[in-house]
Formats: sequence, structure tokens, C-alpha cells
Amino acid sequence: MFIDAEPLDPASTYRLLVGSVVPRPIAWVTSGIPPHTVNLAPFSSFAWVSQHPAMLGFTINRRPTGRKDTIENIERDGQFVVNVATDDLLEQVHASSAFLAPDVSEAEAQGLELAASEKIAVPRLASAKVSMECVHERTIEFSPTGGQFVVGRVVGWHVDEAVMVDGRIDTELLRPLGRLAGPRYSSLGEVVELPPVPGG
Repeated sequence: MFIDAEPLDPASTYRLLVGSVVPRPIAWVTSGIPPHTVNLAPFSSFAWVSQHPAMLGFTINRRPTGRKDTIENIERDGQFVVNVATDDLLEQVHASSAFLAPDVSEAEAQGLELAASEKIAVPRLASAKVSMECVHERTIEFSPTGGQFVVGRVVGWHVDEAVMVDGRIDTELLRPLGRLAGPRYSSLGEVVELPPVPGG
């Protein structure tokens, strides 16, 4: 089967993308500086885009009603926190994607405690095993329907000592969530370690 991308509508394109690019890590983003409402939302179009300085990027798609609270908060405040979504918080991750009014905090609605960040004013999730404080670097617009790619520079990490082994974050202890197509997720599953490739 061959599917020509050119005639596809946005919904059909989206279904093919989320079924092809799997599993995807989830950026569970807190944004908003009190007394503004602290927003919490998961984004699965997410990756690191620079090693040094460390930079993260994720895509915020538009709703039919307009831009999401996350992008409004980030562009107003210039900062945000990426919390790593883990399998012990699956229900809360999924539920936090629901549409709520801008003055309603998803963290509060899910009973999730917030904690102060060190270098920025946006709070992080207290229960997250890894959180990255970020300063907004740029927003890249791709298309009227394709959303906006937000890039932030990491200015600090919060890492639970329970997931650290010999100075590294142990993925098997962290147990990050992956996003699949539709309302489906994957846990870490079996990890296969191979010897390093020379010069790789």
C-alpha cells in the first residue's frame, strides 16, 4: 500500500504520523507563574534538540478553538518545566490532556502537588522523578494546522536520587511512559543492551 501525502487532510495525516512515529516520549509540561494558573499538559511530539547547551523541543498543536494555554503561558512568561511522565502516573498523565478552562489547574484537578523550581518561577511536579527547568528560546511556526514547535534551554535538573546510578539516570528505574497512536501508552518493557560500536 502506498499513501500519497499531498491530498491528505490534517486528520488523516495526524493518524498516520502518530501510528508511524512510536513510541514517543512524553513532555509533561508545567507552565504559568502564580498567581496565574499553573497549567499541566502532556505533549508527545518531544525531543532534545541540542546537547550543549541542553535544549528541548516539543510541538503544541492548536485546538479548534485556538491556541492552548501552554503556549500562551510560555510566550508570556518565557519559561516552563518539562516533567518526565512515568508509568506510575499513567492515569494522571492521560487525564491532564483534557480541556479545562484557563483558570483551572490540571495539576490541582489531578491531585498532583507542585514544588518550587530553583532557577525559574514556574513550579514543577513534586512527584516527577525527573524535571527540567527551561527558559524559552524560540517558537517555530510550521503551518496553520501543524502547530508550533517550542524550544527551551534547560537551566537545571531535578532528579530523584532513587533513579540515579553511578552519576547517570537509570532508565529502568525511571520507567518513562511512551505514547502510541490514539489513547494508548507503552511502558518501558524489555531493555536490550549491546556492546558499544567502535567509533559510534
